[in-house]
Amino acid sequence: MQTDILLKRLQTFEFLRGLDKETLSRLAKNSTWKVYAPDAVVFWEGDTESNLYYLQYGSLKVLKSSPDGREQVLRFISAGEMFNEVGVLANRANPATAVALEESGIWLLPRQALEEIILAHPQTALQIIENMADKIIGLVTLAADLSLKTVEARYAKLLLDQAEGDVIERQRSTNLTEMASHLGTVPDVLSRVIRELTKAGLIEMDKHSIRILDRAGLAERAMIQGK
Repeated sequence: MQTDILLKRLQTFEFLRGLDKETLSRLAKNSTWKVYAPDAVVFWEGDTESNLYYLQYGSLKVLKSSPDGREQVLRFISAGEMFNEVGVLANRANPATAVALEESGIWLLPRQALEEIILAHPQTALQIIENMADKIIGLVTLAADLSLKTVEARYAKLLLDQAEGDVIERQRSTNLTEMASHLGTVPDVLSRVIRELTKAGLIEMDKHSIRILDRAGLAERAMIQGK
């Protein structure tokens, strides 16, 4: 039953577009289904993983840790996303650790099965590489923001990027601790920024959501144009 669910998902993946049902069925049958509890580690930085991961439900964070225990969240992964392209294409150690933020159901698509597809259908490899390139661009942007922008500017930009309309639904990835870790700061500093933006009438916050009240004003605080 689970394999049938995965097969239906695979048929919608852009990077597998054009593959026949028999090929996708073999990939589905060779894949492994795992459920991770909140705070469970999906893989550790330095581990060598030979699977491409597909997050069917839940959410994850990908982070780097310093020797003193400080975390920098590199990105959050939402349901429907693929990750660990490095492990599949390069067969190298993971550059970061992935942790479940809530109960998360994940499919592990094995390297060997994917290699067979890639050799027969080179366009699949190009699509995976394109996904990797998008994530590299995201990391370059994160590095630039951490180096060149204030915490206020980084937080304002994050809200603008995450908002659906003018609302960001509050979940674990948007709590104070996780956001501070992603923005390269500490919760106390981020709390002061939130109070300032609220006092200025740019945002409002309750237990369930963060609402943007003044998009132009928030874009000015984010030091970006055209929002």
